[in-house]
Order: sequence, then structure tokens, then C-alpha cells
Amino acid sequence: MPARHEEIADELRRAIGREEYAVGALLPAETDLATRYGVSRGTVRQAVAALTAEGLIGSRQGARRVVLASRRSQSFAELRSFAQWARAMGRAATGRVVAQEYRPAGAEDAVRLQVDTGSPVLHVLRVRGLDGEPVLLERTVYADWIAPAVEPIEPDCPSVTQRLLDDTGLVFAYGEHVIDAVAAGARDAELLGVRRTSPLLRVRRVTTTYEGRPVEWSDDRYRSDAVSFSVHNSIGNNALARKTAG
Repeated sequence: MPARHEEIADELRRAIGREEYAVGALLPAETDLATRYGVSRGTVRQAVAALTAEGLIGSRQGARRVVLASRRSQSFAELRSFAQWARAMGRAATGRVVAQEYRPAGAEDAVRLQVDTGSPVLHVLRVRGLDGEPVLLERTVYADWIAPAVEPIEPDCPSVTQRLLDDTGLVFAYGEHVIDAVAAGARDAELLGVRRTSPLLRVRRVTTTYEGRPVEWSDDRYRSDAVSFSVHNSIGNNALARKTAG
């Protein structure tokens, strides 16, 4: 059974996720939270400390805490699979394969995956969800060397990344992401439960091993009302690069 401060932290996470406390808003004072939950201020401080460590709220001595990020934000400061991110947010990741087939590698596949044109690569269309709510379409192409390990994975596996780590020891070590916006076509709209032409957040990514060997490339399309991304940069470490569309 979780400790009381863990329960309070979880309730506050959910409230932030529902935007009861929007980014930039102040959390209630410790005394108010202690009264609401019927606990001591020390217990509240433990709950607040957990949210601070997660980067959800800011900490200032003697001042009320400010919400810094929503529960549905994913930072590119670290490479995470969808399932790992969902679990870190306290959500349940779901997955469903809609289509899966081998195709000869086209020119784009060959460049992104560093394989020969015509090599058999595995195309997978997968719907991903948070607590059963569809939020993401993954159109993933797996390189010929890893495709045989991906093919037998059950269609509703919540984390292909974790399964490949468990089965083969494969670590998805590096990722390059290009982010833009697209309008939902008829099929995307149907699978995500949105209107046709609704805005979708697209992330095109290539993931490699520690040695730089490409594992997959993917065109991921997120419902814009469900997921956002944040990029943390500084004068000494700037992970953000601006590019023209295309």
C-alpha cells in the first residue's frame, strides 16, 4: 500500500495533467493542501518534493510552488519509448498493430536504415494509447537485421522497445527527431478518433544502437490535444535546431 505522501503526489500529478493547475499557475499553499488532505505539512512537503524532482513544479524557499510542465509533456533531454514515457507519467500505455508486412526497401528506407535498396524491411502501423485513449499513430520501418525479432511480437504488446531489450539485449541508444505539423487524412482521423484535417503533431525519427547502427525509422503522428513536447536547452547545451519545412 502506498504511503500517504505518495498518494497525495499522485493526486496532484493527475490534477496537473487535467490542467486544474496550468503551466505557470501556483499550487495551493502547504497549509491549504494539508487541510484538504487531512495530513501534516511535513507529509505535504514530501509529496511536493516528489513533483519537484520530476520537474513538474518549481521550488523556491518560502514561496508557493509554480507549475512548470504538464503531465503530458515529454522532454527530449532523454530518449524514451512511448511506453517508458507513459509509465513515468503514471499512465498505462496500450498498443495495437493495425497492419504489418515486409516490403522491399525503397530509396528513403535505404538511406535512413543504411540497407540496400530492395532489402526486406518490416513496415508496421501501430495505434498507441494512454489508458486506452488513442493518441499516437506509429508508422515504423524496421531494418532487415532486427525485423525477424519484431515480427513475432504480439500485436497488443505495450512496449516493443522493452521486449526487444528482454529478448535480444538491444538498446535503443540514440535518436534524431524532426518535428512538424500535418493535417489528419481520412485513415489517420479514423484511427485516432479525430476529424479529418485535424492538426497532428508529426515526429519523424531515426533510432540507432550505441554503435550507430540504425534500428528503425518512423513517422509518428500525435493528437495535438493529447501530447506536447518540450526541449530543454541552455547556452552551454543546445539540443534545439531550427530547420526549414520539408
